Amino acid sequence: MPDTAPRIEQQRAPDGLRLRLLGEWTAAQFARPRVLQQLRAGMTPAAGEPGWDLSQAQLDHVGAQVLWDRWGRQWPTQVEVSPAQRAVLERVARFTVPPPPATPTSLAHTFVALGEGLFRAGSHVRAFVRLIGHLALNLGRLLRAPHRGPWRDFSGHLYRIGSTALPITALVGFLIGVVLAYLTSQQLKQFGADAYIVNILGIALIRELGPMLAAILIAGRSGSAITAQIGVMRVTDELDAMRVMGISHNFRLVMPRAMALAVAMPLISVWTTLCALAGGMLAADVSLDITPAFFLRALPEAVSVSNLMLATGKSVVFGLLIALVGCHFGLRVQPNTQSLGEGTTASVVTSITVVILVDALFAVVFKDVGV
Repeated sequence: MPDTAPRIEQQRAPDGLRLRLLGEWTAAQFARPRVLQQLRAGMTPAAGEPGWDLSQAQLDHVGAQVLWDRWGRQWPTQVEVSPAQRAVLERVARFTVPPPPATPTSLAHTFVALGEGLFRAGSHVRAFVRLIGHLALNLGRLLRAPHRGPWRDFSGHLYRIGSTALPITALVGFLIGVVLAYLTSQQLKQFGADAYIVNILGIALIRELGPMLAAILIAGRSGSAITAQIGVMRVTDELDAMRVMGISHNFRLVMPRAMALAVAMPLISVWTTLCALAGGMLAADVSLDITPAFFLRALPEAVSVSNLMLATGKSVVFGLLIALVGCHFGLRVQPNTQSLGEGTTASVVTSITVVILVDALFAVVFKDVGV
């Protein structure tokens, strides 16, 4: 079979170097790995502008575009082509559009871009505050008429957000506890302070890492699901249908999810903390010979109840924020799939960022509580 791979032969001629093109210079050949890179390297001789012989090559518009770009979008001095190849090259030359010149970034352009960013941020903040206000009003409406509440939606979200998240949070929490205990034990061995690993693990896991780890996992798992669910309803025009039927988006979509996350988040936080403590207890027994009995006996003395109450309160706030952020970006999705993907990504990133910022705020405000 003839060799159809595109290739270049260099020939010495009396008037200088001559490049002879062979094979099929077509889109199908250029789709193969590294073919185009090798050809471009071969079309750049060490010195001088070569002559070109295309008479033995099969050329389509993609190959012609490659050659036309290599020639600097002008005909070379020496070129041998067939009439059909010349027609293809002239067609490519006629429809090739030069790239727009790069506009330098000016101070005015930077100022305008900054203003646009501030307006977008202000729009998000205003819509988020409005969402919080609607949630407060809907909770008051629910208290006045609890029999009309969306309890079936609430129970369904509670199951999907809470029960189905237990395996992954248990696994991650257990592994974090093992890693933290092992790294801590390496330092405590140097000072003979093995027993203080209970204090370190207790404070770190119960007060900070347990709620934070659970919130980050739920933000990535359930926060994205909330945005995707509401976003798909926007794409399929279900939100418009609800509005036409007089059904409030905030009452039927936002409030059940916010209530479910506010209830499930503290429970998931306690579950994650217990699994992390179990992993830390196991690692302490292996690395420091701290028995589980001693660990369980010393833990209540090392960690006061106020730390657990603070962690539970933080988890409620984390759950509300994750639900509200997910609903916020879901309601802002435009009726197209690209906006749905962008909204889901923004929801996860924003939820995790908000959780970290609020946790830092709690750490500063309650720095003297439970210590």
